[in-house]
Amino acid sequence: MPEPTKKDETPNGEKVWSLGEGQAPEDLDKPVDTPPLSSLLIERPQGGSITVGGDISFVAKVEAQDLLRKPTIKWFKGKWMDLASKTGKHLQLKETFDRRTKIHTFEMHIIKAKDNYAGNYRCEVTYKDKFDSCSFDLEVKELEQSQSVDIRSAFKRSSEGHEDAGDLDFSGLLKHREPKQDETPEVDVWEILKSARPDQYEKIAFEYGITDLRGLLKRLKKTKKEEKKSEAFAKKLDPAYQADKGGKIRLVVDLADPTVELKWYKNGQEIRPTPNQRKFIFEQKGTQRILVINNCGLNDDAAYSVAAGEEKCTTELFVKELPVKITKEIEAVKTTVNERIELECEVSEEGAQVKWCKNGVEVPTGPRSRYRVKSDGLKHWLIIDDASKEDTGTFSLMASGGTSEAKVQVELKPLKIIQDLQDMTVLLGQPLKMHCEIFPGNVPGRWYRNGQLIQSNDRINILQRAKNHRLEIVNSTIHDAGDYTFVPEGYTQSLCAKIHIVDPPRVHLESLNFPDNTVTIVAGNKLRVEIPISGEPAPRVVWMKGERVILDSGHRVRAETFPDHTSLTIDIAEKEDTGNYKIVLQNEAGEAGASVKVKVVDIPDPPEVPLVTEVGGDWCSMTWEPPIYDGGSPILGYFIERKKKQSSRWMRLNFDLNKETTFEPKKMIEGVPYEVRVFAVNAIGVSKPSEPSKAFVPLAVTSEPTMLVVDDVTDTTVTMKWRPPDTIGAAGLDGYLVEYCIEGTDDWRVTNKELTEKTKYTITGLPPEAKILVRVRAINAAGASTPRTLQHSILVKEVIEPPKIRIPRHLRQTYTRKVGEAVNLVIPFMGKPRPKVSWLKEGQTVDPTQVTIRNTDCDSIIFIRKAERKHSGKYDMKVEVENHVDTAIVDIQIVDLPGPPQCVKIDEVWGGNVALDWTPPKDNGNAAITGYTIQKADKKTMEWYTCIEHYHRTCITITELVVGNEYYFRIYSENMVGLSECATQTKDSALIVKEGMQLKNPEYIDHDFKEPPKFTQPLINTFAIAGYNATLNCSVRANPRPKVIWMKNKIAIIDDPRYRMFSNQGVCTLEIRKPSPYDGGMYSCKAINDLGDALVECKLEVKVPTQD
Repeated sequence: MPEPTKKDETPNGEKVWSLGEGQAPEDLDKPVDTPPLSSLLIERPQGGSITVGGDISFVAKVEAQDLLRKPTIKWFKGKWMDLASKTGKHLQLKETFDRRTKIHTFEMHIIKAKDNYAGNYRCEVTYKDKFDSCSFDLEVKELEQSQSVDIRSAFKRSSEGHEDAGDLDFSGLLKHREPKQDETPEVDVWEILKSARPDQYEKIAFEYGITDLRGLLKRLKKTKKEEKKSEAFAKKLDPAYQADKGGKIRLVVDLADPTVELKWYKNGQEIRPTPNQRKFIFEQKGTQRILVINNCGLNDDAAYSVAAGEEKCTTELFVKELPVKITKEIEAVKTTVNERIELECEVSEEGAQVKWCKNGVEVPTGPRSRYRVKSDGLKHWLIIDDASKEDTGTFSLMASGGTSEAKVQVELKPLKIIQDLQDMTVLLGQPLKMHCEIFPGNVPGRWYRNGQLIQSNDRINILQRAKNHRLEIVNSTIHDAGDYTFVPEGYTQSLCAKIHIVDPPRVHLESLNFPDNTVTIVAGNKLRVEIPISGEPAPRVVWMKGERVILDSGHRVRAETFPDHTSLTIDIAEKEDTGNYKIVLQNEAGEAGASVKVKVVDIPDPPEVPLVTEVGGDWCSMTWEPPIYDGGSPILGYFIERKKKQSSRWMRLNFDLNKETTFEPKKMIEGVPYEVRVFAVNAIGVSKPSEPSKAFVPLAVTSEPTMLVVDDVTDTTVTMKWRPPDTIGAAGLDGYLVEYCIEGTDDWRVTNKELTEKTKYTITGLPPEAKILVRVRAINAAGASTPRTLQHSILVKEVIEPPKIRIPRHLRQTYTRKVGEAVNLVIPFMGKPRPKVSWLKEGQTVDPTQVTIRNTDCDSIIFIRKAERKHSGKYDMKVEVENHVDTAIVDIQIVDLPGPPQCVKIDEVWGGNVALDWTPPKDNGNAAITGYTIQKADKKTMEWYTCIEHYHRTCITITELVVGNEYYFRIYSENMVGLSECATQTKDSALIVKEGMQLKNPEYIDHDFKEPPKFTQPLINTFAIAGYNATLNCSVRANPRPKVIWMKNKIAIIDDPRYRMFSNQGVCTLEIRKPSPYDGGMYSCKAINDLGDALVECKLEVKVPTQD
């Protein structure tokens, strides 16, 4: 049933209902089930009217103070048309959010409205389980025309394809109207609509059964066309017909020519007669042709037409659905638990949709529901197979034409005790089983012990089978004794029984967790041993040590007994207290005994004096003997301490016990004397320290020498050089010992009888062309270090090394200096024996008075104290070693300021403009001319002003000169050194005169250069090396200038120091600093401006270089 969602009052007090959202006026007094609307809209769109071609906006606002996300909004036209798919140049939907006021604003703009835009609109807002909606009307007006219109021609459906057909179908609303008992008199609806206000159109449409209000409104605004007289039809079909559902209707047409062929159509599809179907019947009576439709249904609600030759007439059939009424009410039911309940109701129509409710809430009828719904023809049933007390309530059946209610009351059946609980006596640990039997059998119940509810667990099982109830306890305990009660659920009666538990005496030594039932106590401490006992009744306890009974009145050793345990107390433990203690328990159920062993222990004696067996640079090795007496407990380990001999503070060296009788102290200072001592540890504690060891001093040899290389080789000598050891130590470094041996032997010979302090040594007296191995040791007071041995053998023969010139990077291109600056170039080279170096300039020998050249064993130096332009040129360097040669070229350019331009003249003067022309300077300063600087001066003041700088061409037009002034011009030339020292001035002056004629500049329309972003060069998939900067480049064209956003894996990169972003002349660059494999992924660049956006993507893969 439609829901009334909008209701206004006119000045006359009449109520007006929105046809798109409301219900028929005769249904206003009936209750309507409307879901509660949440007040999401704080400002609702209001209806309005515009003329054809006008613009209008509708605004809805939602407060987001309590909303976690943006709500969802939908705009509809009529009931079903979603306007989100209709946006374009005539319809625009916009939404904005004000962060300050926390308000969402949603707008619908209609641009250049047409007459078919009129109608009812609806706005719906949803957020999670909240919902709100609002309806409003739009009226599109045209200029009034004084022409009459046939009102029935407006009721054409859109399916007929007419231009003026409406888009809304209000037949669904008419289906819910109550059938009228009295026939309404014939009225002129057209005259009523002409005299009514626009806000009353919907009410009139409901009242007189008009289904196409939109088409009606269009017809009111258009001029009625002159109907042509039909040649085929003497009488056409009526514009509309109405029939009740299940009824019969006759469509009659009168032909002017009975011989013409006639065809009937339904929604454009031809209706053909069938022999076995009596739905459509075709009849003829003279010139009348009749279509009879039997048993009208909702699918017969359609547009019908009849074609006679080339002519056609149409009509519409509206089928009115009658409300479903209750013909037989539900009867009240009173029953008991577990019985079957059937609620029956009969309605006026077969297959009607009904709803069953309990206490106003719809009854769930799913597969797992206790309720079942069944229907057969006009009858409907609600079935409850196994009724419970919760089913008591008011059940109702709701149909479109009424509701039927009945009360259902479910009560409990009377309780009968077939077998009561029995009192029992059970031996401790034996199973306990209790049983009772009641009627009715399916009633659950609860078990209680001493008033406490009993829950089922691993030890207690609660069972119910029909009318039998059982409580089973697997192993009974003392706590299971008491008064047991079984209470059936829903009844006040209960069943009771007493349970008694008996138990012989027992000693529970296992709960002490003592190994071999032995209790260990430290001498001098107090011992109290509590042993749990059990027995019912409470047993008598006797403690004995040997044949001596321990009484509870003893002074230092005594025994005590309590209801659940017995205890032995020794106030001050002594060594003599060690032994076996016996416990004897007696009661009426029997006798039990057990024994406990007491062991008194103490700390061990100190170990023997430790002995230091070996000393290193910062460590030593020590050993000792275990203590003679371990205190009655095994030795667990040892603690070691050390101290400097001059100090009195001992420092613990190990925090974890050392299990062995050896230890290696570390991190000692070289050259400082130390002493060590040892503590023994058992389970009781730490012994006294041993006597300190004899003092010892740590000293260490140095580490091996480093970077041992061959410096020079001759036919009889080999020169070695090395670097000092990385670690020298407190003993210092006395010198080095150099040794060699012939390859293939182990006969190492000492070359220096006395230690050498230098890190370079020449081994002499070697046999020519022999291969030797060399090693070096560092010597100090602690001894010789590990030798550093050369990895490969050395051939005792002088080696020729071809020359190789190593030109510095900055000299591989032209070396430029200004006049007057110093030139100092160092060119390194390699070669053995010492190479011969020669220099040439442009093929000639270098003049030593102009250029100073100094050569060493490894480099050559060119020095010019004060450079002049004549020093420019190409210098050829040649390095020779016997027949091997290497060459290099050094290009030196000495530059100076250029000369002034030549021949500056005024070519033309017109208006406020002067054209200048000149030739380049004769002297360019040995460097290319990079530009010119043009200045002007008024003849009256001769003050020079710069017009333009860094100008590259040799002709220019100076503009915006003052009329009536006379100007001189001068020009400076410029190269990489700077401006020329003087300028060239024009000989003549330029007089700016006022002209009589004025040129009228034509007006040009500026070209619109605006365009949305478009990437002219996309991103390219790239591989990068980890640790080396990587760049991603693309180019974009847009106007106005776009905003560029870089993203990684679709997440914007903002304020990340690992990334740098550049944008210059449309070229966008992203620099990734020292990427790692985690920086790989999909990178995208997005450009946005007011006209649109564009996006390009690429994949970056970061590879880690492998080390061979």
